[in-house]
Amino acid sequence: MQPIHELLNRIRWDEEFARGEFVIGYLDHVNDRVVHVNLRDVAHDPEDHFRFEVYDEDGERHAIPYHRVREVYKNGELIWRRE
Repeated sequence: MQPIHELLNRIRWDEEFARGEFVIGYLDHVNDRVVHVNLRDVAHDPEDHFRFEVYDEDGERHAIPYHRVREVYKNGELIWRRE
């Protein structure tokens, strides 16, 4: 299986592959469910190779480790999954 950071780098740098809408599903330990967020709403710090940041519906910022990413969708189709 392709590591999540490699897939995200491909989306970031491969213009042809990056055409479309991407959604990331990450594991929320508090509510024990997978939360889906649009990739354009995800903040990546180029210096931090371990996590990304998202804001919830209340405007609260959350740092999500990459190992909690469970799914990636492109145009509604599942293209990557980790159990």
